[in-house]
Amino acid sequence: MDDFIAARSQMAMSLAFHIVFSCVGMVMPFMMAIAHYKYLKTKNEIYKGLTKAWSKGVAILFATGAVSGTMLSFELGLLFPKFMEHAGPIFGMPFSLEGTAFFIEAIALGFFLYGWDKFNKWFHWICGVIVGISGLASGILVVAANAWMNSPSGFDFVNGEYLNIDPVKAMFNDAWFSQALHMTIAAFCATGFAVAGLHAYLILKGKNVNFHREAFKISSVLAITAAMLAPLSGDISAKDVAKRQPIKLAAMEAHFKTEESASFVLGGIVDESKEEIKYAIKVPGVLSFLVHSDFKTPVKGLEEFPKDEWPPVAVVHYAFQIMITFGMLMMGIAVIYLIAQFFKKDWRTKRWFYKLFMIATPFGYIALEAGWTVTEVGRQPWIIYGIMRTVDSITPMPGIQYSFYIFTFVFITLSIILVFLMNRQIQMVAKLYDPEDPNYKPEKH
Repeated sequence: MDDFIAARSQMAMSLAFHIVFSCVGMVMPFMMAIAHYKYLKTKNEIYKGLTKAWSKGVAILFATGAVSGTMLSFELGLLFPKFMEHAGPIFGMPFSLEGTAFFIEAIALGFFLYGWDKFNKWFHWICGVIVGISGLASGILVVAANAWMNSPSGFDFVNGEYLNIDPVKAMFNDAWFSQALHMTIAAFCATGFAVAGLHAYLILKGKNVNFHREAFKISSVLAITAAMLAPLSGDISAKDVAKRQPIKLAAMEAHFKTEESASFVLGGIVDESKEEIKYAIKVPGVLSFLVHSDFKTPVKGLEEFPKDEWPPVAVVHYAFQIMITFGMLMMGIAVIYLIAQFFKKDWRTKRWFYKLFMIATPFGYIALEAGWTVTEVGRQPWIIYGIMRTVDSITPMPGIQYSFYIFTFVFITLSIILVFLMNRQIQMVAKLYDPEDPNYKPEKH
């Protein structure tokens, strides 16, 4: 493995893990706040236990997310110093604001965790809401920085120099809204399905069923709402990509030849050497409609662009197909949920209903990782789209592959520990706050 591939692989691996922590930090505080609100209104001890269980989970993942996020900041500077030298003064604003949001989140989380029976109950609840809002803001601000890499703005590039820098214009670049919207909805979808799937599994085990059923209700509502909205935000994002980065769209669809009534491609095996895709299902005119809102307008193929600017077509296409597949599966589950909610209420008592969510536990994060791959790999060979190539930004230091191996081992170990801690925490709190459990002892107020 050469240093260029090692540096990119380390960054990709770090982002793949950190995005999970980030999405949990963006979404779980809102679940926590909903459970807390229900407790304040009903005085049902199950909701209090649920709030405490989720808040401790938020704390654990907040700590790990803070560490992995800090590592990413250092990696950007150490692995891609030329990039940071030029880009830092331009897109540093969202990173600095993200730091502010992070500190607000940390303070509010501290108040929430240690404020039980010490603060006014509604002030205490507001602290939890602030944790969610600041976590969401952090995610959006980081995505704004990434969007700038896809749609650089806020400066004039003259003779290799970056002049007339406008950090506000850089932050609110042409890509930030579509990327932030799609990422936010994807975070709610992924985390909602993961949490709902976990509690569905615990319901099927038959222990502390009341506790886990209430947890399932809250998380599943967020999950199915996001799953139904994801195709809309995806359409907005795809239209934006078609306008700004047509080469990325062509790679997503393995669309080699410019043609009228361009087909939307499902599946297939990409052959870049022959510039074709085999064994795919093609739906005529649909790609033209998705891009241009009519079935006839031509869509640019990869042939329109220099080959040295092509992203890895196979990787981008397969990642896009994975994202679409799991997104549609979650949307299908959302439809089944809605039918069960309004027309077939007896479905909600069936084991198959909970098994469906249990199986879907990883679907959202698989789709999320695949979507992030499309965004990042689809931008290649550019680190700043159209301005700086990734290969020109890499550090000259040797031996990066060893750093990649070490970081991979650390992240895998950390993930195993996290799964163990989260499972133990939920099980322990469920026993304390489920009235059907023999160890239940109501708290005095």
